[in-house]
Amino acid sequence: MEEETFIVEALFSNEREAQVMAAKELGKLASKLRQKLAEKGIISRLVMMLHTQDCEAMEAALLALLSLAFHSERNKVRIANSGAIPALLNIIIQFQNQSEVLIDLSVAALLILSSSTPNKLAIASSGAIQLLIQSLNSQFSENGTQFLSIQAQLDVLSTFHNLSTCPQIIPSIVSSGMVCTLLHLVYNLEKSSGLAEKALALLEKVVLSSEIALNEVAENASVVIQLLVEAIEEGRLNCKEHAVGILLVLCQSCRERYRGMILREGAIPGLLQLSVDGTFKAREKAKSLLQLLRDCSPDCVRKEKQSSKNYLLERVMRQIDGDERNGIELRIVEEMIAKLRT
Repeated sequence: MEEETFIVEALFSNEREAQVMAAKELGKLASKLRQKLAEKGIISRLVMMLHTQDCEAMEAALLALLSLAFHSERNKVRIANSGAIPALLNIIIQFQNQSEVLIDLSVAALLILSSSTPNKLAIASSGAIQLLIQSLNSQFSENGTQFLSIQAQLDVLSTFHNLSTCPQIIPSIVSSGMVCTLLHLVYNLEKSSGLAEKALALLEKVVLSSEIALNEVAENASVVIQLLVEAIEEGRLNCKEHAVGILLVLCQSCRERYRGMILREGAIPGLLQLSVDGTFKAREKAKSLLQLLRDCSPDCVRKEKQSSKNYLLERVMRQIDGDERNGIELRIVEEMIAKLRT
């Protein structure tokens, strides 16, 4: 009880050292005690600490706010309503290339706040979308102003995943240049990285939800298709799933235009492999795309049938060879030859 009283009194005091100490102690409390203290109005005092130029005080306040928001939808809304969103954006702007810790904590706080439905529109209307996209773009700028850690980049993309679940926000995400940003990220990343996987997952979601986003991808189709085929060949399982999903949407939008482009990039081997050992969704998407890529002209159908018969004949010959060595019953071979006659 004394510790709880100290934390409340210290946070409401004007003594810097007491406030910092109280914020640090808050994170050590059990979850129930933290929620109890939140009812006493301490959130607004912690948000006020974010407006100082004191790095230690801001870090302590951010950690305390993160601990209060953890597993508490009510506190997430309280934090946002207390003015935390503009304060977090201001930290990201002011401390570029100065404090990776403050940037990481601020981005993490935005991520947690964005997971609460009541906060999504408030975040979108705060200017956060434009700022976060600019932050991602800085990672491949020529002037060397990169300031987001890998974890912060992952958190930014996760924040956009949260925001994109609100249909009203997707047009703002697309109009802010997200498609181009995601393509640049994937182009510059190892396709097997977690960051590339998350970027492709977001790109697939946006393309499925916005015709404008799909058109932007289509405008750069030759480069995009090459990137996606590389992701299918080199990416993690989930990365492959999202890559084939984008290719499928693209091909469905105009099969005549994109079928040849996809084939020229050599996508077939990767798609065949994915249709066998990919995730469930990846297998279904790969099969659907392979069907779209088929040439259904009469000549092609005849060639496919002949190819199938040749394949069976090869199997027959292998069975005959094996029969001499392994004693395989002649009946099996006879059945396979019968198939060739149908």
